[in-house]
Formats: sequence, structure tokens, C-alpha cells
Amino acid sequence: MPRNRTGRGLALDTGDVAWVIAATALVMIMTPALGFFYGGLVRRKNLVSTIVQCLAIFAVVSLVWALWGYSLALGPSVLGGFVGDFSNVALNNVGYLPNPGYSNTIPELLYFAFQLKFAAITPALIIGAFAERIRFKSMLIFIVLWTTLIYAPIAHWNWAIGGWLKSLGVVDFAGGLVVHTAAGVSAVAAALVIGRRQGVEHLDARPNNVPYVILGASILWFGWFGFNAGSALAANELAVNALVVTNLAAAAAGVSWMLTDWLRKGKPSAVGLSVGAVCGLVAITPASGYVGPMPSIIIGLVAGVLCNLVASWRGRTKLDDSLDVFACHGAGGIWGTIATGLFASTLVNPAGPNGLVYGNPGLVGVQLLAVGVVVAFAFVGSYALLRVVNIFSPIRVTPGEEDAGLDVSQHGEEAYVPETTEGAPRD
Repeated sequence: MPRNRTGRGLALDTGDVAWVIAATALVMIMTPALGFFYGGLVRRKNLVSTIVQCLAIFAVVSLVWALWGYSLALGPSVLGGFVGDFSNVALNNVGYLPNPGYSNTIPELLYFAFQLKFAAITPALIIGAFAERIRFKSMLIFIVLWTTLIYAPIAHWNWAIGGWLKSLGVVDFAGGLVVHTAAGVSAVAAALVIGRRQGVEHLDARPNNVPYVILGASILWFGWFGFNAGSALAANELAVNALVVTNLAAAAAGVSWMLTDWLRKGKPSAVGLSVGAVCGLVAITPASGYVGPMPSIIIGLVAGVLCNLVASWRGRTKLDDSLDVFACHGAGGIWGTIATGLFASTLVNPAGPNGLVYGNPGLVGVQLLAVGVVVAFAFVGSYALLRVVNIFSPIRVTPGEEDAGLDVSQHGEEAYVPETTEGAPRD
């Protein structure tokens, strides 16, 4: 059987197609992994609601992405590279042939599917900021608007042919800006709008299920190989590099967070190791296609300490970012984006730029510009969207619903059915 299939001058490489299909599936598994990671961190009465929010977001964003999101994010540029046009609405003109603007060897329909998984996981990250107090209906409305008006433009700026930040030379291999910085900053806006949990100063905020946290982090680590290595869009040496540096950065950050906890608190934390590994995965995401193994270890080591310190600082403020989304994804994404400007090398990716360490300080400048633009747009836009949504559909549950827990008040279900009295029938 021939390796290549040719159509209209463009060749589909079956190896590349197979790898990106596998990577797409790996990124999908990150959605339930995030559900278990977040679900283990919340209180028991909010476990079901936290996991189902991730699943519902995946389903809703899948439809948004197919109907108009993909066209706005990655369609032909309009408005000076601000957003895509409507030529790919409802997957019009998206088929089995490659789009040479993104890849010469995989169908554009597969590229759509791969990018869909990024679009779906990104807003799910935000829910950790308002865990245990968000009304399900309002959350879904916000997610549709956020994906359309915040995520799609930011994705276009950084990844689309003609995107204005990409045209300036900004590099973001797999989403340090588009996914993690945008979600982390939006989480701060969400925490500010929705307010603090009732009696948060006196809450027993210990995770309800530490094994769920470890399981979720481990599966996120596994899925992240598709997230980063799949972004090469080919089964090639760049994918291999991305896979290797992704693992090293996660390992380094997990260890550095654990050691930081050990020094500060006297004991190594299982939750800390898990969260630290995720921070390393976040930080290496923008750099994974541009840096080699040794810089990736540095990026991970710094991420573990930095994100730990940011989380500790947040805990001393009045901001109730319940699951420290900003500390992990915001701080980690910003650090990774800047680190790409430091350590990027054409020896790793000849199609990319060199960074400061290799004689090009200008890359740090454009990376910092991109951070500033994305932070401002995501924060202001998310804050405004949440305020508008709250006018038509109250965002926060009532005090009674919050006290009962979102599992019961929003879904009428419980994570663990209470044991019945011996011999008594169940309802």
C-alpha cells in the first residue's frame, strides 16, 4: 500500500495522519483527567458538579467549534489579523485535503479536530477559579461567549496565517499564551466577579480525594504528550523533541514544587507533587517545539518554585481563586512564554527563531508584548462577559444551594450514595 495519497497537488502522509489522530485522542483524555484533578481538590459535596462541568464544556464547545469557532479562530484573517472570517462556518470548505497554511500532510478536517480539543480544554481550566459556587446554566452561557469572543481571537492572533501577533514574530508552539495564560487570567476575573465562597476563612479546604488528584495529574501528564508533541502536526523529529522536553519539564517542576513544600512545611505533599507536575507541563507548552532537553529542565524547575510561591501569595489575599488556576496556568503560562524567548533555538526548530541565549534578545521583547496583550484582553473581556451574563442569568448559586453543595442543588445527584439501614429498601 502506498504511503502517500495525493490530491490536487497536496500529499497526505499516512504516518502523519495516524500520529495526529492519536494525538487528538490523547488531548481529549485530558478533559476527564482535568475533571478528576479538580474534582479531587474540591469538597465532597461538589465532586460530581466539578467533573460534569468539564464534560459538559467539552460537549458544548465541540458544537461551537464546528459551527463557528474554528472559522473565527483559524479561518482567513480579517480586521488586520484580529479574527478569522466566516468562510469556514459549519465546516464549510473544511475537508479531506490539507490546508497548506497549517500542514501539507494531514487533512484540514483532522486539523480542525485536533484544534477542537484545545478549544474544549481551555475554558474548562477556568472553572477551578469559581469552583463550588457557580450556577450551571450561567456557566454554560459564559463558556459559549468566552470561546467565541475571547479564545477565538487570541488563537487567531497567535496561530492563524495572518494573525497579528504571529506576524510580529511571537511563538507559542502549543498554547502557553492561547490556552494557559488566557485561562489563568480569565480565572482571576471570574473569581473577582463571583466573589468568595461562604465562610472561606473557616472552611476545611483539604482535598476530598487525594488519589483522584494524583490520578488526574497523571492522566493529564499522559495526555499532554499529544497536546505538545501533536502540535508538530507530523510524525517527525520535532514531535520527538516536544515529547521528551514535555516529560522532563513536568518531572522537574513536580520535584521542585515538592522540595519547596518540604522546606517550607516540613513534609513532601502528594498533592504538591501532582500540582507541580502540571505547572511544569503548562510552562513547557509554548516552548516545547523550540527548546532542547536541558533548557526544559530549567523551565520546569523554575515553574515548580514560581507557581508554588504564587499560590502561597494568593492564599494571603482576599482573592478566592479556589483551585489556584492563576498560580498554575496563568503564572506557568506567562513564565513559559517568556522562557521561550530566552531559550528558543534554531538547532531544535530551524523554522523557528533563536532566543536571547542564542543571540536574539528581540524575541524576549515580542514575547513580553504578547503576554501583555493577552493578559489585558483576557482579563477585561472575561470580566465584562461575566458581568453581562449575570444580568440575564445570575452566575452565583444562592447561599442555601452553596451550603447544600452543587452536586445536589444543581444536578440532584451525589458522588457517594449514603449506605441504607440494614434490611431497609433503597428509594
